[in-house]
Amino acid sequence: MDNNGEPMSLAEFLSASLARVRPLPPIDLDLTQACGCILAANVTAPGPLPAFDHATVDGYAVRFEDVVAATPQRPVALKVLGDVSAASWRPVRLVADTCFAVAAGAALPVGTDAVVPLGWTDGGMAAVQVAQAPKRGHGLRRAGSELETGAILAHNGQHVTPQLVALMAAAGVGDIVVRPTPRVVVIATGDELMDTGRVSQPGQLVDVNSHALTAAASEAGAHAYRVGICDDEPEALRTVLDDQILRADLVITTGGTGTGPGDMVRRTFGRDKTVQFSPVAVYPPSTMGFGTVGPEEVPIACLPGDPGAAMIAYEVLARPIILRLAGAEPVFRPSVKANLMETVTSPSNFREFRPVHVAERRGGGYTVAPLPGGPYTLSGLAEATGLMVLGEKVTTAPAGATVDVLLFDRHR
Repeated sequence: MDNNGEPMSLAEFLSASLARVRPLPPIDLDLTQACGCILAANVTAPGPLPAFDHATVDGYAVRFEDVVAATPQRPVALKVLGDVSAASWRPVRLVADTCFAVAAGAALPVGTDAVVPLGWTDGGMAAVQVAQAPKRGHGLRRAGSELETGAILAHNGQHVTPQLVALMAAAGVGDIVVRPTPRVVVIATGDELMDTGRVSQPGQLVDVNSHALTAAASEAGAHAYRVGICDDEPEALRTVLDDQILRADLVITTGGTGTGPGDMVRRTFGRDKTVQFSPVAVYPPSTMGFGTVGPEEVPIACLPGDPGAAMIAYEVLARPIILRLAGAEPVFRPSVKANLMETVTSPSNFREFRPVHVAERRGGGYTVAPLPGGPYTLSGLAEATGLMVLGEKVTTAPAGATVDVLLFDRHR
């Protein structure tokens, strides 16, 4: 809270929390292992790309002046001096009225100006008839035509994709310096919780959060570990943390963040001030905790127990922490401006995050339709393609108003 006893603004809470999180130290990884990580240094080409002149089609390597006059009516005859495959090469040179049969990917003889595709010839072995003149440079790629030695292949902070792996491998890169994938441990707390596979009943609730948040952390690029359910007992929680802390770069707990007698997480961590539990002017959730645990001072995000509120709190707090640890920028989801399809109301003095369906409008721009039930309805969250953000001063947003929307990365 601030000095006036008012809830902390979301911007203030996030700024204070994220300021305590540093990207993980860089490590050197093999290309394939590094896929999905964030680069911690620029990657430069150790050699040119392509590395040598080579054929892009099966055919005959020729000098342009020898075949420039070739037509179907008057084909040009060339002597075939030999074959060059992609797996074998020898230093050879073209002379007048000669050619080499070459395979796609094969290094080209010195003096090659073009590669005539097989279909433009009679396919001869000792001698060949060329019935169509290629353009100079047809069917081949020159060394360095794509990238020169020393060219930057990828920049510090760039996400390593399969396509980038392909480029770096082709350029001769074997390993790169990246931020490691964050390891996230997810713990659900509550005596009332039971595992999935059964239906909730009075006194027992299915543990939704540990499954959902583990999946969400994985979606964000983390190595996520679901510890499961921990009873509402301080020593039980501390024992679980002692077991898990060595393999965690971030711990996420759910439940127990309130002020009631059964809110064990807040009582356990709030007492020794390792975690600050702050009423935040956000709906939902209203209370979240952030701090560090263990001698290594591993970050911990304490989220509320209600599944809808926990998922919103994850988007607001935990997901940005994961991306910060990974070295990614920006850490928040992309946002767009969209026109509201219907009038909505919002709690005063709270920043509200509401599940919505976002649609691109023909001709440009976006429209946004709130989903029934708000953030506490899991079916709405499951269908949402984004989160509409309504500011603290907004109590009513009329149909047609322009609102901010955070976009989920969903392919539908």
